[in-house]
Amino acid sequence: MEDYVISANAPEAGIRAFAITSRALVEEARARHNLSPVCTAALGRLLSGALMMGQMLKNDTDLLTIRIEGDGPAKNLTVTARADGTAKGYVSVPDVVLPANALGKLDVGGAVGRGFLRVVKDLGLKEPYSGEVELQTGEIAEDLTYYFAVSEQTPSSVGLGVLMKKDVTVDQAGGFILQLMPDVKEETIASLEKVLTSIPSVTTMLKEGLSPEDILKKLLGSFDLSIGERRPVSFRCDCSREKVKRALFSLKKEELQNLRAEEEPLTVHCHFCNTDYVFSPSELL
Repeated sequence: MEDYVISANAPEAGIRAFAITSRALVEEARARHNLSPVCTAALGRLLSGALMMGQMLKNDTDLLTIRIEGDGPAKNLTVTARADGTAKGYVSVPDVVLPANALGKLDVGGAVGRGFLRVVKDLGLKEPYSGEVELQTGEIAEDLTYYFAVSEQTPSSVGLGVLMKKDVTVDQAGGFILQLMPDVKEETIASLEKVLTSIPSVTTMLKEGLSPEDILKKLLGSFDLSIGERRPVSFRCDCSREKVKRALFSLKKEELQNLRAEEEPLTVHCHFCNTDYVFSPSELL
């Protein structure tokens, strides 16, 4: 199944929803950063969540950044996403290995630990919007659910998952976000809660062959659901050698002279896509 995200709404019920399948995108992130399985699951969940949140932005040029600062061994996770379906991200410590948690699953909460989740939306205004909440579990989905409730005052349910193969490549990845609009009826909330407690995990549904459309129909099939168009998603970093050159041009002459005086190539590293740009002493000159 190709990677894509969809948005949907049930206007009469006062619900809007998003769903994504992101296996190839998360696999590219794993391969680019040589992530361990638990770090793949952590970053994959955050990338999937950010891409769905990116669909809430009005313009393709708007930028959403989510940063998790935890005290676990993985340290920090950072992702950015746009409404055009592109995202990038990295984990500060990509090779964390932990035993399975009590449920026998990858211990993402243990890798992330306690700390804070910060969301920044750059909407092209003078100041970006910023919201921060304390991590509740470190499992990503629960923390995003808490963020929506506290920072944006929007009751939501977030489901995210990444399933790994035995060869430590990505088997399935994706998720959903359900949000209640103001004045939603109590019976609608009760109906949703009942469904959410009975459905399988995101990765189980994807493994069974359910598409994002199928997942939303499984969640909201009892409502008059209108599903929008698919939007392809991909891991894409906008760094380039030319951009790095322009950054070097912005340095003072003395700084460039000091770099060249070391008579060693200068390596500039992009954390988001794990790419190195190397400049020789003659290029610095």
